Amino acid sequence: MSMLAVLMFAVAACGDDDSDSGGSAASDGGNAPTQEVPEGRQGGKLTELAPSGDVDYLDPGRSYYQFGFQVIDAMHKKLYQFAPDDPEKAKPDLAEGDPQISADKKTVTVKIKKGVKFGPPVNREVTTEDVKYAFERFFTVNVGGQYTTYFNMIKGAPDSNTKEFKEFEGIKTPDPYTIVFELDKPTGVAFAAALSLPISAPVPKDFAKKFDEKNPSTYNTHVVATGPYMIPNDAEGKLTGYSAGKSIKLVRNPSWDKAKDFKPAYLDEIDIRTGSSDANVAAQQVLTGSGRILDTNPPAQILPRLGRQYKDQYVQVPSGGFRWFPLNQKLKPFDDLNVRKAVLAGFDRDAARKARGGKFTADIPTHFLPPEFPGFEEAGGFETDLDFLKNPKGDMAVAAKYFKAAGYASGKYEGDEEIYMVTANADPGKAQAEVAKAQLEKMGFKVRLRAVPQDATYTEYCQVPAKKVHVCGAAGWFKDFADPQSMLEPTFKGSEIRAQGNNNLGQLDDPAVDKAMDEAAVLEGEARLKAWGEIDKQITALAPAIPFVWDKTTLIWSKDVNGVSNPNNSLLDLTFTSLKQ
Repeated sequence: MSMLAVLMFAVAACGDDDSDSGGSAASDGGNAPTQEVPEGRQGGKLTELAPSGDVDYLDPGRSYYQFGFQVIDAMHKKLYQFAPDDPEKAKPDLAEGDPQISADKKTVTVKIKKGVKFGPPVNREVTTEDVKYAFERFFTVNVGGQYTTYFNMIKGAPDSNTKEFKEFEGIKTPDPYTIVFELDKPTGVAFAAALSLPISAPVPKDFAKKFDEKNPSTYNTHVVATGPYMIPNDAEGKLTGYSAGKSIKLVRNPSWDKAKDFKPAYLDEIDIRTGSSDANVAAQQVLTGSGRILDTNPPAQILPRLGRQYKDQYVQVPSGGFRWFPLNQKLKPFDDLNVRKAVLAGFDRDAARKARGGKFTADIPTHFLPPEFPGFEEAGGFETDLDFLKNPKGDMAVAAKYFKAAGYASGKYEGDEEIYMVTANADPGKAQAEVAKAQLEKMGFKVRLRAVPQDATYTEYCQVPAKKVHVCGAAGWFKDFADPQSMLEPTFKGSEIRAQGNNNLGQLDDPAVDKAMDEAAVLEGEARLKAWGEIDKQITALAPAIPFVWDKTTLIWSKDVNGVSNPNNSLLDLTFTSLKQ
């Protein structure tokens, strides 16, 4: 997210796609069923098993995680929202129509629907003052909004989060149903595209302010819904249906008006079990049980069986992201470009891919923008001129060339630094990191691998520079929206490095890259795609990470479920998924 969204899934034990592929065309979608949006049955209860762990946050101002977005999209009416049938253009949700962009691209105006209401305990109509507050609170350290890069061009908005709450001169609400964003730069087109992110979900200041004054904000456990589903709460608004690390209960929001929403929201109740069993057990329970879905990719060894045994119980969502092992350039020895190039050259990326399911799951990257994504061809398509990425199975002769250039005459790493790697404690993330550990040790590194719950790999380790993690072992990045800026800027721009909630995991801090991004941000059309394609090449040449998968997400469900994926978030859409007739 695409969508952080940052997203990562748990990974699985090694599976060899070459010996049991379950379909020779698996690498290009294979025999995955074509995804349609069937009309569902109204009512019923769905159970989602989540072996990958908890959401990062329920607060739409704090979440930047694929799983978190899935729950938030079921609970809130953002200004714009993607439907399953169109991953490129978002539909008006809280908004009444498309955003109006001024001729100079420096003003964006949005009208919202009348009569949309907050759920209990607020129970009043939403106005544009609630949207304005959602944007302004996002920039406080108490809330810690993570994707400020898309919105800090609003007049009066800071470049990064501030201690004090501040109203922005660039957000005006001339009436309760109109909001006007005034921008410092002519970036209105990209700004409007980003209004599909959770920041645009309204937050009632009269209720949330007392929680937002705490650091960190405790609104996360008092979130008020505007969408079809809500988490049960008590009279003070405290969420009684959420048990951190164990479960999230979604029930119908009594204030939701179906006539004001394009989402059918068939289900009566959704029970999300974030403390469920391991991925292997959970996947079997979903495929052989009833009324269940899985929150993540099934383990690698299950993937080849899907086409043979469970033809109507899965779908593959086209690539909208990449998975990679970021190399922390603020720490020795990865501050040396030649060491990083040597690691990429010697690393068997195909082995890491096999830990996720092999060819069934993805192609091996030659840069970062994924296939079928805007800017992919401009970044080089499937080809590369970089010798350290030529061989997906690794080339120790090329690696030796770069190690020698870095001063290691043996052609392998000879330093004393211990590489600290953090990964998820569940497969397939764990297996994926174990492959990375073996690859680094093959090149002479000493590696300390620590496995923690999936959600903690980001929030407690990889996103916190002070924890001094050399390699994040289970990292992935999915689009925030269909634009190359959303793939490259949060992940590789130096000015995006933060003390908390840092998504530039390798901490690439290159002034030339930052300058090129600033210049590309105001472009449109083919010029924009060409510019971001060149930036992708520029980043790749700096070897900031080991890209090993252009991801295809596989989603599974029980035989009595109509699973509907949302390609924007690459997960099942809880507001379109239903039980069968």
